[in-house]
Amino acid sequence: MLPESTNGAGGTSGGGLAVPMAWLCAEYLADEVLRAAALVAPGSLEYRAGLQALALTVHLAEEPGGPAGAWAPCRVDEWLRHTAYDRPWPPWVEERLAARQAAGGGPDLALARTAWSRLRDTWIRAADLDGRTDPEGPVDEAEQIWLPAWKLGLPLAHLSLHLR
Repeated sequence: MLPESTNGAGGTSGGGLAVPMAWLCAEYLADEVLRAAALVAPGSLEYRAGLQALALTVHLAEEPGGPAGAWAPCRVDEWLRHTAYDRPWPPWVEERLAARQAAGGGPDLALARTAWSRLRDTWIRAADLDGRTDPEGPVDEAEQIWLPAWKLGLPLAHLSLHLR
């Protein structure tokens, strides 16, 4: 199967292939961070949620067309800020995706939108970390609720960045 060309309507100048390099780099970096942290098994739903949450954060924190995720300490600090518990991450993702769409999109936008849709629309049964009565006490793994995947993936991404 041949890759889709961008020749013709909606293509890039020069007639080259639309390769989503910024998204692929962000996803590679997220995979590297999650594998190094070794908090969950690669291939699990939790791992996929963390991968997509971190890849979205890395990708959307960059300027459109900018380099995806250099390991500069200021970049990691920015990703940590965006993935922090007290930050409104879903509205930030929605705003950044809308801004990218308004700027003309690009080959990365479709992959980023797909990742966000999966994180928002996939529900995972997990321990209820928000409804705990004693924040200092142990988590009761038996008390599980259905959570959107991003609510599980985002803390995993944040903790993995800390352990990097």
